[in-house]
Amino acid sequence: MPELPYSPASERNRGPILAVLRTLLPERGRALDIASGTGQHAAHFAAALPGWSWQPTDVTDAHFGAIAGWAAQAGATQVLPARQLDVRDSAWPSEGALFDAPFDLIFCANLLHISPWACCAGLMRGAARHLAPHGWLLTYGPYLEDEVPTAPSNTAFDADLRARDPDWGIRRLADVEREAAAAGLVRRLRQAMPANNLLLGFQRNTRDQASA
Repeated sequence: MPELPYSPASERNRGPILAVLRTLLPERGRALDIASGTGQHAAHFAAALPGWSWQPTDVTDAHFGAIAGWAAQAGATQVLPARQLDVRDSAWPSEGALFDAPFDLIFCANLLHISPWACCAGLMRGAARHLAPHGWLLTYGPYLEDEVPTAPSNTAFDADLRARDPDWGIRRLADVEREAAAAGLVRRLRQAMPANNLLLGFQRNTRDQASA
């Protein structure tokens, strides 16, 4: 079997993320993984949460073989075949049959800072369309927080991202929350993670639903 593409960052952060998932999630559910990349997260989480089905996606099919390979290696039989999905599209996924049932979890790691800002609005709108009533949208990565000193490593990382692509960069948490609110979502979780990252949790704004 050929060696699978490998993300050291995914290997490092999968344990701390899984620890939070265990505190939030019920025993069974349906998960949608946005920007799955190599598929290491999907394989690890699905193997550790056997009552959950896991739908990986990515903007291209370049890593679909790796996603299937990591799932097979982990014995995670409930990882479904990967689908092509661009969060900016008005219908998910971007190709083939549309998702026809809500997801109890939508997970997105390390997307917002290496994609155009329009992807944030697209992610929030898509999550609002596809989340179950009490489901979670969880996003992982670095963020800039007002009145919280930015770690020097994140400052340098932000400068490097913007030098590589002016549409990239670490996003302000307040701006992300504003896009979430516009889609009818509210942040209910902020969990500090290793290497100056955050795990953010968003759910439907039930107050807006009650007043509608």
